[in-house]
Amino acid sequence: MAGGEGTRLRPLTSNAPKPMMPLANRPMMEHIVRLLKEHGFDDIVVTLAFLPQAIRTYFGDGSEFGVRMVYATEESPLGTAGSVRNAMDELTERFLVISGDVLTDVDLSELVRQHDERKALATIGLKAVENPLEFGIVITGTDGAVERFLEKPTWGQVFSDTINTGIYVLEPEVFDDIPEGVPVDFSSDVFPRLLDEGKPIYGQPMDGYWEDVGTIEAYTKAHQDVLDGKVDVEIDGFRVAEGIWLGEGAEVDPGAHLEGPCVVGDYCRVEAGAQLREYTVLGSNVMVRSDAFLERTVVHDNAYISEGVRLRGCVIGRSTDLRRGARCEEGVVLGDDCFVGEHAVINPGVKVYPFKTVEPGAIVNSSIVWESRGARSLFGRLGVSGLANVDVTPELAVRVAMAYATTLKKGSTVTISRDSSRAGRALKRAMMAGLNAAGINADDLEVAPVPVTRFQTVTEHSQGGITVRLVPGDPQSVVIRFFDARGIDIDEGAQRRVERYFHRQDFRRAFAADIGDIGFPPRALEYYTAALMRSVDAEAIRSAAFQCVVDLGYGSTSFVMPNVLSKLGADVLTVNPYAQTAGAAAFDGRVHAERVAELVRTAKAHVGAVIDPDGEHIILVDDEGHVLSNDEALLALLTLVTSVHEGGRIALPVAVSRAAERIASEAGAEIEWTKLSTPHLMEVAASGGIALAASQEGGFMFPAFLPAYDATATFVNVLALLARTGLRLSKVVSGLPRVCVAHETVVTPWEQKGTVMRTLVEAMPDEELVLVDGVKVVLPNGWVLVVPDPDEPVTHVWAEGGSDAEARALAQDYARLIRQQLR
Repeated sequence: MAGGEGTRLRPLTSNAPKPMMPLANRPMMEHIVRLLKEHGFDDIVVTLAFLPQAIRTYFGDGSEFGVRMVYATEESPLGTAGSVRNAMDELTERFLVISGDVLTDVDLSELVRQHDERKALATIGLKAVENPLEFGIVITGTDGAVERFLEKPTWGQVFSDTINTGIYVLEPEVFDDIPEGVPVDFSSDVFPRLLDEGKPIYGQPMDGYWEDVGTIEAYTKAHQDVLDGKVDVEIDGFRVAEGIWLGEGAEVDPGAHLEGPCVVGDYCRVEAGAQLREYTVLGSNVMVRSDAFLERTVVHDNAYISEGVRLRGCVIGRSTDLRRGARCEEGVVLGDDCFVGEHAVINPGVKVYPFKTVEPGAIVNSSIVWESRGARSLFGRLGVSGLANVDVTPELAVRVAMAYATTLKKGSTVTISRDSSRAGRALKRAMMAGLNAAGINADDLEVAPVPVTRFQTVTEHSQGGITVRLVPGDPQSVVIRFFDARGIDIDEGAQRRVERYFHRQDFRRAFAADIGDIGFPPRALEYYTAALMRSVDAEAIRSAAFQCVVDLGYGSTSFVMPNVLSKLGADVLTVNPYAQTAGAAAFDGRVHAERVAELVRTAKAHVGAVIDPDGEHIILVDDEGHVLSNDEALLALLTLVTSVHEGGRIALPVAVSRAAERIASEAGAEIEWTKLSTPHLMEVAASGGIALAASQEGGFMFPAFLPAYDATATFVNVLALLARTGLRLSKVVSGLPRVCVAHETVVTPWEQKGTVMRTLVEAMPDEELVLVDGVKVVLPNGWVLVVPDPDEPVTHVWAEGGSDAEARALAQDYARLIRQQLR
């Protein structure tokens, strides 16, 4: 399979197919062809798509490599299975599928032997890897039979580190389940279908080396592994000393210094004074002039390295010209045919697109046309966040906005808002510039609560939404959050699309006449208030004549709450009723709640509430002045909602107490468990038929109005529920079951997270497991939930027991088990 574009390897693959990327001066695909021949596969069909002629020209009919090679070209992308079916006329007997763009020396003969011995329809080559996020996870039984597939999981879904390598042994009958001419994948379509049909599919763990050379980091690591002998492949050239290879016709001046392992390709010339340090690989016909210094650097064919050039941890494309004194720092990648002028400095991580010029003396800090960064550096748990004007700058805001805009159709509209901070204002303006530049219109709500932004996105039929705000509890940091057309947080798939455009800077740029416009929607707050009042029994609330104390937390909810309160007929004491950046930045919900509790007791009010500055989360205070914990608030609202909506569905994260199940069950309601992530909770809330969705941090959703956190809507619904049931909140709270949940964290290196989850699953073959998010072990008197953190190198352990001591002991036991696995 050699049709990949290798987008993550750009700019190296901008004008060459990924299988033709050189590894130790041979194309990756040539290493695969040699491996196939070594194991007796001499009849090879090559599936092509991107720049097919480059591969056809190099390999021809395969006779030069001792094999027969034919080609099948896709006119349009057909997926992994579709591309193989495109070549089915050549595949009339048992055959092996392997990618032409990986580096491996696994025992293919053993894989075929296991396939034949088990009389399998399909056998999948498996490998344990450190980071399984970019691969498909495969779970097998003790006999090797495949039990479950999971494609490209999030950390919360990682329950194994055993992945699908894309190496398969298949019988021709598999084509019966692959439709013709449409995109179909083996891992996400064909194999799950065969599994459902009860066909014999097996997984076979493979010894040996296997590396998906999909990123620049993996590409440089693969070179180091080749030179270290970790993978059994042939290196061209004569081994003149320990770890030093010279190609045919290479000239190395005796005054040059070579330090192995390193490779000097055919017809290279290395002058006196030049230093080639460890893990340096020169392609064919490379010139290295005097006093140049290269370390951990891969240089492709025909490059020119002038006097005094310093390259450390770089990849240099074909025919690139670096002039005297130029310097490239760690992680720099130069595409083909670039020119770098004298004494120019290209700083770490910069990537330069092919055919570009860097002026003499220039200092380049950002990529020219193309760049790449680690996936975890853009989206975090909240969104795109970091120190204002340091990590999250206006320049970054423009690029992120253009990346998001590129995922939408030109001419679409995005609703955008901010909080009252200066940082929010500056970055929102930059975001609007980015949206407009990509041909997207911006509806500017200026300062507005997050729920109003979501509501406006939905009701005005915007195609997306953005809000820019200070990070709660951190006045120096900001967060940029993105919503889809339903007003809910974009999911992981949409985040990946934004990241892909952002990393590659492959943005859509509108022509002058198509640049987007900026609008200012009128009466957004009034429309929001009217819709909220229509979603509840406002007359019942007015009839109840509630007395309330509400703290608005110096947030932008102060713009909408007066309209809402005026419709309720309640006697409301409002605290901190105006937007103030300093007050919002110093907001501490529990401190504010204690002040509200005092006022509730003094005024003998029916209910108190503290709304966070963003308008999403709420802390409730009952009529006795008791501040409800997050667990109490969740169970209290669950009790009220299920008493009114009999037989309804409730969406809750999988870490919520079993007490919620008991309350729902007694009311005839059904709980739908969700992941811990807010986007997934919102996704389920928006799916229809959900009466209430709630988090464990004081966030509540009433999807009949808006399937997203909304503290104002929560406050109004609490009043409506109390009015309808005739209950006091303190009465509801006093009847709640006690919750005994403990939490532990275990520091877990990123590369061991998958291993931890796999070992945990394997250690409990007889336990009842719930794999909604992480691994939840259901026990007779409680449960334990183990979830890898998506942002930090830690693993979370939650446990519930019959008492606080039992819960704490359970959590500590499983945390200890994880630490033992890490030794």
